[in-house]
Amino acid sequence: MGKSVVIALGGNAILQPKQEATYDNQFKNVVSATGHMVEIREAGHNIVITHGNGPQVGNIIAQNEAAKNVVEPLPIYVCNAESQGFIGYMMETALKNHMKERGIATNVVTLLTMVEVDRDDQAFKNPTKPIGVFFSEEEAQRLEEQGFVMAEDAGRGYRRVVPSPEPKVIHGIDEIKRLIEETIVISSGGGGIPVYREDSGQLHGIEAVIDKDRSGLKLAQQVNAEVFMMLTDVPNVYINFGKENEQKLSHITVAEAEQYVAEGQFPAGSMLPKMQAAIEFAKLGKESIICSIDQAVAALDGKAGTRITK
Repeated sequence: MGKSVVIALGGNAILQPKQEATYDNQFKNVVSATGHMVEIREAGHNIVITHGNGPQVGNIIAQNEAAKNVVEPLPIYVCNAESQGFIGYMMETALKNHMKERGIATNVVTLLTMVEVDRDDQAFKNPTKPIGVFFSEEEAQRLEEQGFVMAEDAGRGYRRVVPSPEPKVIHGIDEIKRLIEETIVISSGGGGIPVYREDSGQLHGIEAVIDKDRSGLKLAQQVNAEVFMMLTDVPNVYINFGKENEQKLSHITVAEAEQYVAEGQFPAGSMLPKMQAAIEFAKLGKESIICSIDQAVAALDGKAGTRITK
């Protein structure tokens, strides 16, 4: 019997660091990534896909800034919606083409997804979510002088950072549950479009970008998935990464994972949010997997990647 799997793909897999941000480059990356996702479906698993949008939403915001004397810039949450539609289109097209080639009779649907947050979340006082492309230290200093908040990102350069509140509710869950057995669903792209609810019940957008791993966790919880899989550009999670005593993690318990987090083993801008989301999901008695895109099917069989269980 196949498993129900929520798959989270990073925005940097769609536009790789230092890669030119052309549509063709991004679509080629999406074609490659979705080829492996089709293999998961072909292996008999039901999948819901979510994805990051850090580089994409950052570039959309940069385009808005560059044209602000011609067209009024859009709010970040609207830019997030644009990126969700743009990436969803690429993923849906690529998935449908792959399945046509393989003779797989499964439909694909992209849902424009709002994700509810608390407008009093402390994240709004402390922006931490990296978006956009990487800059040198000198470039980052110039951007700070223009009013942007910049931060070093896991040794890869400097990026703009924005508030990243905790996701509370994924909208459209009932529809996803109805579709999942017959359809590949793409949902909550870029962490979802951040909205908050007034006391009156009215919804409004809010200036933030939600972390896609936290949103993916909430999505996996709400659809009652059996597996939460985060696809990365490395085959496993490591401790003592880059040191002589570097160690690959294959299958670890929640307790072991929490110990490694407490030791500060994982960078805040990259692996830490993945491990925190994996731990929270595994505490439910389910399975979290962090692996490379090309090893996803093997990881579901317990033959690759890093698995975290209770």
